Amino acid sequence: MAKKAAKERAAALKSDTDKLLKLSVELKQSVDKSDENVLSLDVIKKAEEIEKLARSVKEKMKGPN
Repeated sequence: MAKKAAKERAAALKSDTDKLLKLSVELKQSVDKSDENVLSLDVIKKAEEIEKLARSVKEKMKGPN
């Protein structure tokens, strides 16, 4: 049972880190396209999504307590 949970957690971590990488690349591209004085709402939303996902990854890495 514990091994199954560990495998599921590892799979979820891999999936989340893949999403995190994808979002980070998209954020970088959006920032590069942005004007130096204005950030788009899309950039802000992506940054918030990255922050939320990063917290989720951190919690999953800690494992069950």
